[in-house]
Amino acid sequence: MPLNRRKFLGKSAAATGVALAGGVAAAPSVSAQAAGKPARRKKRYSFTVMGTTDLHGNVFNWDYFTDKEFDDKDHNDVGLAKISTLVDEIREERGRRNTLLIDAGDTIQGTQLSYYYAKIDPITAKRGPVHPMAQAMNSIGYDAAALGNHEFNYGIPVLRKFEEQCDFPLLGANALDAKTQRPAFPPYFMKRLRTPHGRDVKVAVLGLTNPGIAIWDKVNVQGKMTFPGLEEQAAKWVPRLRSMGADVVIVSAHSGSSGTSSYGDQLPHIENAAGLVAEQVPGIDAILVGHAHTEIAEYFVENKETGKKVVLSEPLKWGQRLTLFDFDLVWSKGRWTVEKVGAQVLNSNTAAEDRKITRLLADEHKKVVAYVNQVIGTSTQAMSTAEGPYKDVAIIDLISHVQAETVKEALKGGQYAALPVLSQASCFSRTAGIPAGEVTIKDAAGLYPFENTLEARLVTGAQLKEYLEFSARYYVQTAAGAPVDPAKLTNADSIPDYNYDALYGVTYEIDIAKPTGSRIAKLSFDGKEVDPKAEFVLAVNNYRASGGGNFPHVAAAKQLWANSDEIRNTIIQWVQAKGTVDPAQFASVDWKLTRDGTPVF
Repeated sequence: MPLNRRKFLGKSAAATGVALAGGVAAAPSVSAQAAGKPARRKKRYSFTVMGTTDLHGNVFNWDYFTDKEFDDKDHNDVGLAKISTLVDEIREERGRRNTLLIDAGDTIQGTQLSYYYAKIDPITAKRGPVHPMAQAMNSIGYDAAALGNHEFNYGIPVLRKFEEQCDFPLLGANALDAKTQRPAFPPYFMKRLRTPHGRDVKVAVLGLTNPGIAIWDKVNVQGKMTFPGLEEQAAKWVPRLRSMGADVVIVSAHSGSSGTSSYGDQLPHIENAAGLVAEQVPGIDAILVGHAHTEIAEYFVENKETGKKVVLSEPLKWGQRLTLFDFDLVWSKGRWTVEKVGAQVLNSNTAAEDRKITRLLADEHKKVVAYVNQVIGTSTQAMSTAEGPYKDVAIIDLISHVQAETVKEALKGGQYAALPVLSQASCFSRTAGIPAGEVTIKDAAGLYPFENTLEARLVTGAQLKEYLEFSARYYVQTAAGAPVDPAKLTNADSIPDYNYDALYGVTYEIDIAKPTGSRIAKLSFDGKEVDPKAEFVLAVNNYRASGGGNFPHVAAAKQLWANSDEIRNTIIQWVQAKGTVDPAQFASVDWKLTRDGTPVF
């Protein structure tokens, strides 16, 4: 393991003439040498801050949607049990008193383990259980964690109960009480690190969360909390922390580094603002980045005011990586100052699962495995999402069909009951599937790994066309006659699979030989070309309806109905009610990729 080896022997490395990482013991001054006096060596101290982010309910190296050990094409591993082993190794090497462990948010949502203890056996129940993520993080010994946007998915009561169960603070300097405009959670965490020189180092961790919460979880937070921009709140709190004597200021930010938003004008503040915080707010030494689900081992941003370089690092999601910030400090002019700081990431696939964690949560794991393996119906044939990103496949039609049926039933007898109901769906996972024969909860849940809920919005034919054109940006422009490699056809401009929507209830072609904005052809409903002025009901998930992906029109469209139950549960209940899933009853090829009118597949 490529660790930065240092030994803490109760006295400074400089005092023993040992070079620290990037720092070398100071040479005697010329004046001291000339006077024949022994040179005074500078007091130095080093410590390490470890960081995780976007754990999303992963404790074990286990995929509950497939009910087997997690694996991907890069052979990454996941989970806090692996992280725990890495943390123990670093503490042993650096000295436990010379380390901190923090997180950058999105902790209690993402796996069936976290879902089970929010919905099936909720931690909010009277004499309810302790959340597995709280148990694991307490056992490992986290010092602090920033709030992520997904912390609010299950509502504020679940989040508050989780906060109560944690032995460490959940930080959110820009999560404000809507009435008082004061922080609704602790803004920061401060810790003293004892040095061999009798002068403690005061380390402050400022927690910042994502302003998109106000949109994505509007139903849970509206009128209760507000979420101003990260730069604004960092500029307010960092000087305060310095005035309180902080020698080192670290920001734990549930916000990517790119300076962009995936929601266009929907967001009043920048979604991925960590880099801007480093650039605009003086006094920050390092930022642990979250939210973007990308790996950044070490990235420096120069502060515009001071010219100082601030180091950023984002460990890969789900506990796949552990960030290490290594700080070298020097005592100068009566205070500790940061002489050097660097970052690296460790890969959790190099570590064994910590048996302390797996034993601690063995019962919870067994309960969830039993839950996801419950049989809820049968299927007449096997269905797979493998080709879903570029073909109209039956399993994606299943999602849309369930959504459309649910909306039709909800609107029955009302003003909009006579309008045709269309439905949008995305291929969230290319490895999900429904087997022939028995269908379990994990099979159905694997189609919809997110806690999205269902809405109905009123749209026109013209808006549908623009919606589809926007969605079709997902395909790489490929000339007629050029070879087509399905592996290279999708995700143009890094658009993720979940931001490509297929519509159910209309027929259309996507001409990938044409440029973005002019690809949709033969858009028809019930065998006739769609009238631009015609009205339709669109069954759409709340993520898209709230502006997720910045699709046109839908966020501003009139809401006709909304449901608080997860779409995943709606699918499970539909299968249970039907008993049998038969693609012949709902699946058809309604859209296809073409080039100059010739089908690609």
